[in-house]
Amino acid sequence: MSEKWKDRLTDQLCKALLSLDSEEEAYRFLEDVATIGEIIAFAQRLEVARLLYEGNNYPQVVQKTGASTATISRAKNLIEHGADGFTLVLERIGKKEEGKA
Repeated sequence: MSEKWKDRLTDQLCKALLSLDSEEEAYRFLEDVATIGEIIAFAQRLEVARLLYEGNNYPQVVQKTGASTATISRAKNLIEHGADGFTLVLERIGKKEEGKA
């Protein structure tokens, strides 16, 4: 993981995220900390990553999300060579969804 962007403020942000106890609290925090456009962009990136992780190809991901090929390419690169954040989250939320079924 690149240490260039880590500092006291990003530590504080991570601690804030970890302090949230529910989806409703997460919505409330996101609404206060980011614009609706930023939240939608984050959500789209996560959906792109999920679709790629599940084996969808670029045209399928474009059709399902409307994301640019640049966004899809970046997500694919991060899944394959990043800090494993997407993989970690996708596996965890996948297990939670399986538990609900």
